[in-house]
Amino acid sequence: MNYKFNFLPVISNFDQLIAGALITIQLSLGAILIGLIIAVPCALAKTAGPRLLVWLVNIYVEVIRNTPFLVQIFFIYFSLPALGVRFDPNTAALVALSVNVGAYATEIVRAGIESVNEGQVEAGRALGLKGHQIFRYIVLKPAIRTIYPALTSQFIYLMLTSSVVSAISATDLTAAGNNIQSATFAAFEVYLVITALYFVLSLGFSGLFSMIERVAFRYPLAR
Repeated sequence: MNYKFNFLPVISNFDQLIAGALITIQLSLGAILIGLIIAVPCALAKTAGPRLLVWLVNIYVEVIRNTPFLVQIFFIYFSLPALGVRFDPNTAALVALSVNVGAYATEIVRAGIESVNEGQVEAGRALGLKGHQIFRYIVLKPAIRTIYPALTSQFIYLMLTSSVVSAISATDLTAAGNNIQSATFAAFEVYLVITALYFVLSLGFSGLFSMIERVAFRYPLAR
């Protein structure tokens, strides 16, 4: 093998990769927050809503979970303008990621709600608590404890999936790498560094979420 490694083009353009990584983090955090705003009412509708609402939520969840994310983002960015709805690339990426994670998070939140012992809910009713009080004081925290690992895993998966948004010219980490590769032709070095950056981001957020879990749910620290 006569290939000569040259990381100088990557080093000289590393600021672009950092800027792209920040966009990736912003898109991922924004999408998970908006996705949860979508998921919580959808999960409540599935567990206690009228039949029509359950049916509509099921359609949303099944359509999103059974179609490729790339097609979803193409639909939002390329197809919606035909109806007069236009987004810039980064906004379209955020909308697509939010809609996508909202469907997956709906099932996660629903499972968390249904994991709460029915006896506890009945005890709350016996004490005269109203529906919103039962949800807040009896259902919410045990449900969050149950679904927290799944939600954090979903966030990591979402962050890695966000690399697809470069297909519509969103300015994420992968797009920054594509631009550097196009200008320098250092494909091996560029994508090796991008892989390492995604790996570091994943490990960093995994460690952060683990620490938050221990503090929030008061798990004993490992010795």
